[in-house]
Amino acid sequence: MPTIPSRARRWIRDGKATGFWKRGVFCVRLNVAPSARQTQAIAVGIDPGSKREGIVVASAAHTYLNVQTLAVDWVQAAVATRRVMRRGRRYRKTPHRANRRNRARGGIPPSTRARWQWKLRLATWLAHMYPVSGFVVEDVAAPTKPDKRGWNRSFSPLEVGKRWFYGELQKVAPVTTRQGWETQQYRAAVGLHKSRAKLAERWDAHCMDAWVLARSQVGGASQPDNTALLMITPLRFHRRQLHARQYAKGGVRRTYGGTRSGGFKRGSYVQHPKYGLCYVGGTMSGRISLHALGDGHRLTQTARPTEVKFRTFASWRTRPAAPPAG
Repeated sequence: MPTIPSRARRWIRDGKATGFWKRGVFCVRLNVAPSARQTQAIAVGIDPGSKREGIVVASAAHTYLNVQTLAVDWVQAAVATRRVMRRGRRYRKTPHRANRRNRARGGIPPSTRARWQWKLRLATWLAHMYPVSGFVVEDVAAPTKPDKRGWNRSFSPLEVGKRWFYGELQKVAPVTTRQGWETQQYRAAVGLHKSRAKLAERWDAHCMDAWVLARSQVGGASQPDNTALLMITPLRFHRRQLHARQYAKGGVRRTYGGTRSGGFKRGSYVQHPKYGLCYVGGTMSGRISLHALGDGHRLTQTARPTEVKFRTFASWRTRPAAPPAG
């Protein structure tokens, strides 16, 4: 530790290791006892954001993985649509739950919970691949307005959500939080300058902050030895949608949603003889649709479940970042 790709390929060729997909990342599992069991301390730096987020896995000797991911930002609109559809069903002869009196919601709002759950899923996924010794997270502060009762600070959805996230993440590995001004000082200490292009597929857009956060715990060189980006896009599933919003001819709406297609869980990576590695989408008439990992483009709607080979479960699609122009 660390190893190199050519050595891992030799392990697979000689039968010393087995290759497998771990939700978009190709890994190897040793079939023989390792020559040594000494490991380096590995930290995961997390830089939360509203549209894009950066996650870096690094030790003092090497930067293993740079992840830039899109945030989950569709839940609030989906909950509003669900409310409208539910109210409309109460006036039609269709299955629906009985109306309930208004209740105090409490807890974490669905959109806030979905955002922090997304980060928790990624952190757990990385902890399964690397011997993570700790997480370093840039603490996001919620702006509050003066209130003599103190409700703004006590009941901020962001504050409640991040406290829940820290508690769950603590169950995986120790968690350290840093303030934004501390992250800026870490960047200045190593002479790095952050890009202002927040939506660009660049290492210095979000992963730079995540890298200096990880470095603040494990140390290492003043410049990363690996700035290649892995782009991750979460997939959206319609699990509980009873039917399509627009009815068809005759007033009958078709069913919509579900998470199974031809015996496969939707989002699963499969190998197709023609389209290669792709992921499973919807189903129709016993056939399944396949989508490209790069941009989610639908490749076909008529693939037979018997002609694809399952690789791994996944709820997101991965691709390498586009090379810089010029």
